[in-house]
Amino acid sequence: MNIFKRIFCRIYQKCFHIAIPLLPYRIPVILENEEEIVSVLKDKNINSVLIVTDKGIVSNGLVSALEEELTKNEIEYVLYDKTIPNPTIELVEEARLEYINNKCSAIIALGGGSPIDLAKACGARIVKPKKSVQKMKGLLHICKKLPPLFAIPTTAGTGSETTLASVITDEKTHFKYPINDFSLIPHYAVLDAKLTIGLPKGLTATTGMDALTHAVEAFIGMSTTRKTRKLAIEAVKLIVSNIKECYHNPNNLDARRNMLYASHYAGIAFTVSYVGYVHAIAHSLGGKYSIPHGLANAVILPIFLEEYGKRIYHKLAILSRASYIASSEDNYKNAALKFIDWIYKANEEMGIPRRLSGIKKEHIEEMSGHADREANPLYPVPRLMNQKELAKMYEKVME
Repeated sequence: MNIFKRIFCRIYQKCFHIAIPLLPYRIPVILENEEEIVSVLKDKNINSVLIVTDKGIVSNGLVSALEEELTKNEIEYVLYDKTIPNPTIELVEEARLEYINNKCSAIIALGGGSPIDLAKACGARIVKPKKSVQKMKGLLHICKKLPPLFAIPTTAGTGSETTLASVITDEKTHFKYPINDFSLIPHYAVLDAKLTIGLPKGLTATTGMDALTHAVEAFIGMSTTRKTRKLAIEAVKLIVSNIKECYHNPNNLDARRNMLYASHYAGIAFTVSYVGYVHAIAHSLGGKYSIPHGLANAVILPIFLEEYGKRIYHKLAILSRASYIASSEDNYKNAALKFIDWIYKANEEMGIPRRLSGIKKEHIEEMSGHADREANPLYPVPRLMNQKELAKMYEKVME
């Protein structure tokens, strides 16, 4: 990266870091079950809601308890279950019409990151009917309060119930749009570990490593605060202690609960301190090839940590020692390398490949351009990279 762009990026990031105490971050109110959702709705005199979910959630019966509770309390609802991985602009518009046509007054998102992202974008389009999703991409293009938004995660990974981000795919260009606005932070988060019990082993693994990516990128970046560092460390400790247990013994409710809270803490951490190039590349791969976001992050994370090298040994050593991967006797480098090795071995144990298949060399220039524009200057990464340098990382990631 040339010196002038480097200086601009760091000044931009420093300004945001200084402004953190002044920015309107908020943490969702935590609810424990569907009954508490209904109580809030009744207190707000809301009698019609849009439920955003996917067909897998419906077929697994995870929406039944919510439907029963709403019906019992005479609250009307419309179910939108067409969400797909990497939700598209077209689906956002469909969900928005369901909300308007059924005269809804609140949105309940039930599922993983995709339904929650879709619900956020839907809410944004409802309050900004004249602004397209394309024009919302980037930072602070909404700035208007959304309808009451409830997020019920059924995966322990995305942290979407805490974040100001919504990632939507343009089905025509195959490009993902990260939308970032404080108004997208859900008002309520329902953390019920029972809803994660039926999560398939593959999703348990990739969403859990997604949460680890959030915590690590937030921690090693240049815009941390005392609070985000504490939350990131706690998230890493919980993930290292529980992700393999959830994978091998999926009915362990305590381990599931720990992973759900780890995801929540990591989500709060990266909402304030941002993520990095791992996410920028994962977003471009998801947009181009529909590679699931958690899978992409899991594969890319250790490769980028190796690339950053000694710049992050100290910070990785802190995480490594805190999670008992390394001991206090290990120096920074050894502790950091043990942490990276743990990621590789955990991925292998849980069936996550070491590289990603299907990436075509002729697409790398386009994808690296998207990653460059997404990440620079916003993401306060340990080492700045330009498009050409990012392109080389795709080659390291591809099978």
